[in-house]
Amino acid sequence: MTFLVPIVALGLLTLVLAGLIVIAYKKLYVYEDPRIDLVENMLPHANCGACGFPGCRPFAEALVSGKVLPGKCTVSNDEGRMAIATFLGVALGAEEKIVARLACGGGINVTINRAKYNGIDTCQAATLVGGGGKACSWGCLGYGDCAVVCDFDAITMDAFDIPVVDVNKCTACGDCVEACPKGLFTLHPISHKLWVACKSLEAGDEVLNVCEVGCTACGKCAMDAEGNSISMIKNLPVIDYTKLHNTLDPIQRCPTGAIVWLDDKSGPIKGKESKKIIRKGHKNMGYS
Repeated sequence: MTFLVPIVALGLLTLVLAGLIVIAYKKLYVYEDPRIDLVENMLPHANCGACGFPGCRPFAEALVSGKVLPGKCTVSNDEGRMAIATFLGVALGAEEKIVARLACGGGINVTINRAKYNGIDTCQAATLVGGGGKACSWGCLGYGDCAVVCDFDAITMDAFDIPVVDVNKCTACGDCVEACPKGLFTLHPISHKLWVACKSLEAGDEVLNVCEVGCTACGKCAMDAEGNSISMIKNLPVIDYTKLHNTLDPIQRCPTGAIVWLDDKSGPIKGKESKKIIRKGHKNMGYS
């Protein structure tokens, strides 16, 4: 009979623990709306963060709870956003698409290298070795770190080793912003068409000696901009996007084409007085 005592004790302990688990489950149970899974499956699964949430799952939770509207997802297409709005019975909402913009136009056909860089073909590595050899200290090094880190294939390198952003694929994830050691990428609403494609703080001939398309700080764009929407600060035009900038007037007299109008289909448009660059190969190097 003595062997029955531990068996009975163990059985009672099991029942007590099972009861506690049941009680804990009921007390701690958190209801999750089954619509969250359905909405998540309707999202593009980019997990890019452009919506302001760390991924599509948290965004789906916010949609179902009514904290945001489907239009905040700028990566999905119109049909996808409308499908979510219809399913949840909410308004579509609208959110302007944000894209990455590059503040440099100095490709290998218009810029001079002061030294030849031999090393790991990354911008990060080249920057650590004398700045990468490019005569313009602010210019793009052209090794494509930004294109490598872009998970959405939104950045390609053109024939002159300058990154080109496909605004249709760009999700504004910000990876290119972090990857560029020169700090040439920033995220902007797609409506920001007037753009300064230069970050050099030099002026006049100092700029032209190293780059044919750099800003010379002539100030013509600021003079021609309506409503004082452009100011010259530290030898660079700074555009006030809170003011009206829906005209191409500021780019017309730019002698180098450093300030451009960004067209989503044809790319950067330069002014009529900008120097035309027809060189297809390397500009003469600044070293022997």
